[in-house]
Amino acid sequence: MNVLFLCTGNSCRSQMAEGWAHQLGGKWVEAQSAGIESHGKNPRAIEVMREAGVDISRQESTKLTDEMLTSADFVVTVCGHADKNCPVIPAGTRKEHWPLDDPAKATGSEDEIMAVFRASRDDIRRRVEDLIKLLEKESGAENNE
Repeated sequence: MNVLFLCTGNSCRSQMAEGWAHQLGGKWVEAQSAGIESHGKNPRAIEVMREAGVDISRQESTKLTDEMLTSADFVVTVCGHADKNCPVIPAGTRKEHWPLDDPAKATGSEDEIMAVFRASRDDIRRRVEDLIKLLEKESGAENNE
């Protein structure tokens, strides 16, 4: 199952989702992330994921391509901008929208900003876990392992 996480700049939320999907999806889920644009990786996202035992430092901030869309079985938009500006999804490809706040827009002290990043990380993990469970159930994969 090829899952594509799509965001505006592929620097934070979609990167975390891809990392969780790699960590939690095992051999059953192939995950990638992309952005409508490419903004580079957010060091705070890398740090909070590292705290949770997931290394996303080697992932790339990638701009969406037609090939990524055509190879995806499931597209998850993780922000309103990506949802509104997502190109036409190929027939047979499922799409879901997760309206996630952008932790990169958090303000306050460094501790307050990192708390927002950690909350986002944990929310994304729960959503990825739920998505994987749903996809496994629908495919019958849970009974084949």
